[in-house]
Amino acid sequence: MTEEAALREEICLLARSLFERGLTCGASGNISARLADGGLLVTPTGSSMGRLDPARLSRFDAAGRLVAGDAPTKEMPLHSAFYETRGDRCGAVVHLHSTHAVALSMLPDVDPDCLLPPLTAYSIMRLGRVKLLPYFRPGDPAMGDAVRSLAGRRSAVVLANHGPVVAAKELEAAVHAIEELEETAKLALLTRGCGAVGLDDAQIRDLVRQFGVEWDE
Repeated sequence: MTEEAALREEICLLARSLFERGLTCGASGNISARLADGGLLVTPTGSSMGRLDPARLSRFDAAGRLVAGDAPTKEMPLHSAFYETRGDRCGAVVHLHSTHAVALSMLPDVDPDCLLPPLTAYSIMRLGRVKLLPYFRPGDPAMGDAVRSLAGRRSAVVLANHGPVVAAKELEAAVHAIEELEETAKLALLTRGCGAVGLDDAQIRDLVRQFGVEWDE
């Protein structure tokens, strides 16, 4: 099996796993992954993550031209912005409409510069600081501009009233990270108002130092 064929299968396998566990529904959510030649494989617009066809994934060349497959997701501005600003740190991007992350994004008293409270070590290790971005109409190119304004300093954002977007060097790592984001958002909602004790500053600094986490202000 070629590298491209294997990546096509992996995208569909992981997308189906996310769909079947309720992390995205209907025709929502999208995934992209970079190929060795600099091109991208992208899930098509209007497609269910639970029923993707590897042969119909959108195929872009290294110049960003669609060269094969169905029309890509309308959220391409999001994906492109992460690849442009994070360079070799970005080999895949995953965007979901997961329930708890969306719910957290709508609350009035969250910190937009650090949406997820530091409840667990793994949320910090896999995500760093998660930025809350404002609401944009789905497909609005301004979403990409908002990601570019972060200048590559964030691997994970949540679009208000919409959903999380996570970038990582490899596809599986991006999937694991967005799953961690959703679980941490769920924990934040479950413990809200309960006086939950999260990690303190010293514990956070230790994780940042040991694992090279992006945690700058």
